[in-house]
Order: sequence, then structure tokens, then C-alpha cells
Amino acid sequence: MSSQPFTTCLWFDTEAEAAANFYTGVFKDSSLGKVHRHTEAGPGPEGTALLVEFELNGQKFSGLNGGPQYKFNEAVSIVVPCEDQAEVDYYWSHLSEGGNEIACGWLKDKYGLCWQIVPTAFFEMMSDSDPAKVTRVTKAMYTMTKLDIAALERAFAGE
Repeated sequence: MSSQPFTTCLWFDTEAEAAANFYTGVFKDSSLGKVHRHTEAGPGPEGTALLVEFELNGQKFSGLNGGPQYKFNEAVSIVVPCEDQAEVDYYWSHLSEGGNEIACGWLKDKYGLCWQIVPTAFFEMMSDSDPAKVTRVTKAMYTMTKLDIAALERAFAGE
């Protein structure tokens, strides 16, 4: 097996280049790579993007304009671990713009891709050895759309 890191390929109808530009504008540690364009050989219109390479927070992606036959769904999502509420709020507001909020820290962006915007404190609380604390945090999380760290911490503490 190659020692190269994996690349996640995201299938779009025709929006791969716009999506890559959007995502690299949201994530501070990101870059847009090569854009491979259709030639006169097709199958898309000459000059339009076929494959767009980009990187978000060290994760490599490619956006493929493959046509309308496949759509994103909730079976696959990208988890964005956030250090504080400001990060949660930032990613939530940017990625949900034009999309829709789902529940429990999940949202679907304007391209249909699902994201989980999760504070790292939530993962720490959920791995606590006290099942009562974990249960309280889980119940609190079920009432939320965007995760609220202060409310999760209150539930964890039993307040």
C-alpha cells in the first residue's frame, strides 16, 4: 500500500469548484490546489472544472463534478472539533449559511454536505467514567441544534 495520505473525494453535480472556494474561505488553514478542466474531449463543457483539489486543516479533498446522479446524505459527515464556543459559532454560522441546521451539532451546507461542529469539551465529557454525567450531557445534547458548551458543562456538573 502506498504511504501517501488518503484523499476524500466529494461528488458534486457541477459545483465542485464553487464548493472548494467556499470551504477554503471558511477554514483558515486551507488551500486550493489544482483544478483539472474538461477538454474538448468532454464529457463536460470545455474549460469547466472536472476535478478540484483542496486541503482543509491538513485533510486532502478532491471535488469531482460527476453529474446529478449522486447526492450527499447524512450517512457521511465531516467532524470539525472546536476548542471553544467562538469556534463552534464561527464554523456553525459559515457552514450553515445557505444550508440547514439539523440537530445535535449537525448541519447540512448549501452543497448538501453534512458537518458535525463539535466542541472538544463534549468529547471529554462523553468519555467520563461516571455514567450519570455522560447521560446528563447526552440528554442536554439531544435538546440542541448548535452545541452550547456552557449548557453541556452545566449538565455535566448536574446543575
